[in-house]
Amino acid sequence: MASESRLYTFSQESKDHLRKFRLGTSRASDPQAVIYMIDKHTLEIKQDEDKTVYTRLEDIGDDLPDHSPRFVLLSYPLTLPSGRLSVPYVLLYYLPVTCNAELRMVYAGAKELMRNTAEVGKVIEIDSVDDLEDLPSKLGAA
Repeated sequence: MASESRLYTFSQESKDHLRKFRLGTSRASDPQAVIYMIDKHTLEIKQDEDKTVYTRLEDIGDDLPDHSPRFVLLSYPLTLPSGRLSVPYVLLYYLPVTCNAELRMVYAGAKELMRNTAEVGKVIEIDSVDDLEDLPSKLGAA
């Protein structure tokens, strides 16, 4: 962790947003997601420019780029097979097969730092927007 923490950075604003988002979504009744990206020049991990909070998986898919990786923080309320309500907080590591090797390396190097800083319970790797459809079953929905 020491090496990537020197290479990649979070602004204090981003750290505050991550904490606020995690705490604010823990009791949400609708899915909530935000997209994070890495600035290729400064290696700062920050929220995507539009700063949208998504409430539908389809909307996330519409805004994910075709040729560039992204981190998506997702809080997804669902009912477990036991009938209990659960709100898993996960990191979607979006790595499209069409992105170049340089970007793959940049995002791969930052994945654990993003996971630890965002305090997510699980990382789910997806390589296409179509994988979002399978998310509820991957999270354990009834």
